[in-house]
Amino acid sequence: MKSVANQRYFLVREDVLTDAMQKTLEAKQLLSSGAVSSIWDAVKEVDISRSAFYKYRDAVFPFHSVVQERILTVFLQLQDRKGTLARLLETVSITHCNVLTIHQTIPIQGRANVTLSLDVTSMTCELDELLQQLKRLDFVESAEVISSGAL
Repeated sequence: MKSVANQRYFLVREDVLTDAMQKTLEAKQLLSSGAVSSIWDAVKEVDISRSAFYKYRDAVFPFHSVVQERILTVFLQLQDRKGTLARLLETVSITHCNVLTIHQTIPIQGRANVTLSLDVTSMTCELDELLQQLKRLDFVESAEVISSGAL
């Protein structure tokens, strides 16, 4: 087996992980949250074998747990309506992200592009939850992470 320093890592969507990998992640979450006190309890709770858990426990991680970068750049396409930027920033503020920069294009054909650079050090939710909150705003047409970088 390669040393950790020589291994390559890949970012993959949750839906392409095997069932055993997904259940391993669930079991690890139960353990880290204190919802269960032992690996035995965790694997029983998620219905996975201990051998499968041990096989994947050091190989699969939630995205947020391995990302060392704390600056996130998000690109959004917004409908041009009064107060949209204020509502967008309020949503970001609720998650305890700190806005570092804002760039908004002049609206063309009723749409504007906004790029936010956020310090997510104190963020109170998962990255995917933040993106879902932004996408649920009725004026947001798209929201996606375009980069992250070290503080």
